Amino acid sequence: MATEDIEISGTGEPETAATAEARVRSYPVAPGVRLNVRSGPGTHYRIVRVLPEGTTVPIYCQRPGDTVTGPYGTTNIWDCIANAQYVSDAYVNTGSDGYVAPRCS
Repeated sequence: MATEDIEISGTGEPETAATAEARVRSYPVAPGVRLNVRSGPGTHYRIVRVLPEGTTVPIYCQRPGDTVTGPYGTTNIWDCIANAQYVSDAYVNTGSDGYVAPRCS
């Protein structure tokens, strides 16, 4: 996320990575889980890396995608944790069943 821009849905203006970084929150991944990070918001997207157990992830924005069941329920919300890197919100302890970050555009 060093030089990329993220456009936050509804604002009509790009947000620089530095601005997003200043207000982004991080959340823990479910205990005992090695989490697949995918290139898009669904299980049919390729795996770009695997997060080790005990990881905390930043959520820059969220978008709907494939429905997944995990330790924190069943959801179609996917969390963007880096440029073109997504994890299912079903494996992230956000404390909410809904969106906790702006929608990705």
